[in-house]
Amino acid sequence: MSVVSLLGVNILNNPAKFTDNYVFEITFECLEQLEKDLEWKLTYVGSATSDQYDQELDSLLVGPIPVGVNKFVFEADAPKTTRIPDADILGVTVVLLTCSYDGREFVRVGYYVNNEYETDELNADPPAKPIVEKIRRNVLADKPRVTRFAIKWDSEASAPPEFPPEQPEADLQPDEDEYGAEELDEDAEEEEGAEAVAENAGETSAAAATTDGDAEMAGVEENGEPAEEDEMSDEGSVDLENESEDELEEEVEGEAVEGGDDAMEVDEKPAGSSSKPQEVMVQ
Repeated sequence: MSVVSLLGVNILNNPAKFTDNYVFEITFECLEQLEKDLEWKLTYVGSATSDQYDQELDSLLVGPIPVGVNKFVFEADAPKTTRIPDADILGVTVVLLTCSYDGREFVRVGYYVNNEYETDELNADPPAKPIVEKIRRNVLADKPRVTRFAIKWDSEASAPPEFPPEQPEADLQPDEDEYGAEELDEDAEEEEGAEAVAENAGETSAAAATTDGDAEMAGVEENGEPAEEDEMSDEGSVDLENESEDELEEEVEGEAVEGGDDAMEVDEKPAGSSSKPQEVMVQ
């Protein structure tokens, strides 16, 4: 369970000019007294082709953190256009708001940012060299992507498990005794059933052969003339050559489970919490 939960992020100046600072009002809840400060960072993704154009716009330490709901304002500088390729200044990019404790990141909020000119004429025919003063940005604040990470806080008990628990008793038993035992039993039963069917079929064939022989012998009279044969109608005949066994097919249908990193909203404010958020100190 996370000791710090992000409750809300409000962008105070949106939309704004490309050269304006980013101003975020952040609200979070702290469940335990923390020994260290929280570190917040804002990163601007300069290009989708390489992370070498990423810019850390600003970072700050927030603390000491009182237990309860807290709120502060995070203001960061605009990105430097000299560190962004001209082809990537306009269009859609991303800003990342992250928070870490003791060097371990536990929450990341990503926003899409659309940069375009203020006039339709410039958007329809943009100049080869971007005119930064006439570019405005619009942060899609209503569609953040929130990613959370389990980290170790102050106590060792809060540390997430790095490896699955040991199970020494699992190594004492051979795999075939534990896995596939039911399948082996089913195979043995099927083999026994097949042998029984084969034996029954052999006995039936032998009995049929004996019966035919007796009938043939009975059909010969003492004077050597064959006995009269009963006529069998075509309706009662059976074509044994064309008769085949039915084959059983088992179809297993399953639905694919979709995954991915879907858009998530920040944690809701806890029910019954009507107290006003506390203003925390920004360093």
